[in-house]
Amino acid sequence: MAICQKNLKKLVTFESMDSENKKLTDQYFDVYISLLEVDLAHAMEQLEQREWTAENFRFYTAVSVISSSRIEGETMEIDSYLKHKLQNISYLPNLTEKPNDLYAAYEFARDHKLTLSNFLEAHRIATQHLLPERLRGVVRTNHMIILDHQTQQVQYEAALASVVKKEFEDFWLEVDTLITKELDLHHIFYYAAWMHLVFVKIHPFNDGNGRTARLLEKWFLATKLGEKAWYIPSENYYYHQLASYYQHLASVGLFYETLQYEKAIPFLLMLPNSLNR
Repeated sequence: MAICQKNLKKLVTFESMDSENKKLTDQYFDVYISLLEVDLAHAMEQLEQREWTAENFRFYTAVSVISSSRIEGETMEIDSYLKHKLQNISYLPNLTEKPNDLYAAYEFARDHKLTLSNFLEAHRIATQHLLPERLRGVVRTNHMIILDHQTQQVQYEAALASVVKKEFEDFWLEVDTLITKELDLHHIFYYAAWMHLVFVKIHPFNDGNGRTARLLEKWFLATKLGEKAWYIPSENYYYHQLASYYQHLASVGLFYETLQYEKAIPFLLMLPNSLNR
């Protein structure tokens, strides 16, 4: 494990950090609220009415997993994966191995607290058929350019190899504090989407960053809102709005050192908009 929980025990606290140095800033929260068109309280009330059962979790998680996998270029259709997970229909291993790894990571997240060590373990689980063992759950040491899976065009440059470890440590310090901080419903959705965005921009792993970023977002929601947050169809919404998803990610900037997070609001609004599905 390249980063341990103890490495995050720094003298500086989340509240005392300069707002300009915060990655998960509330600087744009008022603008976010002014543009929000979803009644989050009503949407969550409707979600809470759904029964929490093993079968429901399998269904919603299967949809989330295969949607997230499709974003990453996996070819298995959503209907086929639902048959695979809900009806035990067999398919060729090359179609099911990576989605099944991600599914296992979601199960792990459901049963474990959101901590750095557990998150790294979730990445190890999610990348069993994607990365060699030595690279799973380990921060990369190389430079990284992110390509659009469909067009193969450059989307943006991730944090440089020289700073990625520290950027990820600083990011997780803020995540760790937000986990314990009391937040209202609107701030929970706001910060969950921020985590997703900043994590993807750092791109701390050699691969599997997109799928684990979407898992992190959902894991934080479930930590704050309870188990039924696993039913939120965010991954499926991102998949069906894929052009906008990539466009909003790219609009923040091409180079990590010059990211313009004031342009992040359209991306942040995608998460609450998923509740309208």
